Amino acid sequence: MTKPLRFLQHYSPTLQDKIRQLQAQGLLGDYITQRYPQHHTIQTDKALYQYSNEIKQTFLRNAPQLDKVHYDNKLGIEHHALGLNTAISRVQGGKLKAKKEIRISSFFKESPTEFLRMIVVHELAHLKERDHDKAFYQLCQHMEPNYHQLEFDCRVYLTWKSEAKA
Repeated sequence: MTKPLRFLQHYSPTLQDKIRQLQAQGLLGDYITQRYPQHHTIQTDKALYQYSNEIKQTFLRNAPQLDKVHYDNKLGIEHHALGLNTAISRVQGGKLKAKKEIRISSFFKESPTEFLRMIVVHELAHLKERDHDKAFYQLCQHMEPNYHQLEFDCRVYLTWKSEAKA
């Protein structure tokens, strides 16, 4: 019985076997660093907000304004949440105000540029599409044409990083 790949369970057995082979040979890190050699420099919440807002303005001009985007130390691999999109509703005066907030796991501070973009695109897509359905993934692909490959490779990256922690 082969050990399940926690982050890759929904992929084909053939693809999982290829990743297991790389894992057994100790080559997962090489696979990732060869494909994604650049780490980003977006280290502050202010820079993350600006980065996210630029993508939003390019693709989702009519979506609600982002009130806050920040790194969150409480989100991580072990919590099965790498990003969260929330709307906090408050009554102000006689009006109901909803503040849109995106939280990105601090795990992504040390990730390749493409993975940060992928997770930001994912969370921004939730401004328009709440569910992970066909329309949601079409929107993700509109904002990042390589979205599905990046999501897969990010899951390989998570597998590699969680293996290194163990």
